Amino acid sequence: MKKSTKKLHDKHPGLVYSENKKVVSHVQRNDGDWIINTLMIEACETPFRYKRKKSYKNLQGQRVNLTYYPSSETVAGLELEIMKVVRVKRA
Repeated sequence: MKKSTKKLHDKHPGLVYSENKKVVSHVQRNDGDWIINTLMIEACETPFRYKRKKSYKNLQGQRVNLTYYPSSETVAGLELEIMKVVRVKRA
């Protein structure tokens, strides 16, 4: 774990750090002033989500390092597990 990531993890102990994960799918959609990015990671069924003001380069097929925390979201009365991404970097 890099020094900056360790510092962030020490400050927020619920964060999870994953390295060198392959992105299977990357979808961007508008939500008002924000663009919501959804990543699907190889061998993981839970979506990873983050927001940006501008669109981001397509990460499909790339390897990334992720800092995230588990969360849940209710859609049509069903509670779904998602991962809220704090930081995403290409590996």
